[in-house]
Amino acid sequence: MIMPDIRKIATKLDIKTSKLNKTALIRKIQTSEGNFDCFATATSNYCDQADCIWRTDCLKLAKQNK
Repeated sequence: MIMPDIRKIATKLDIKTSKLNKTALIRKIQTSEGNFDCFATATSNYCDQADCIWRTDCLKLAKQNK
């Protein structure tokens, strides 16, 4: 997902988006929605949250961060 779309979601949740990178912003969104702030932390490229809207980007970034 691209940053403008992520910022729109954050704005709807009253999250300030300035100075936050993609990972930090998505984690704030996850927390504000009552979810775990797990974005880009998948170990062994595994995630059991198949319906998560962040899943594709999450697994890609988790793999890069190894």
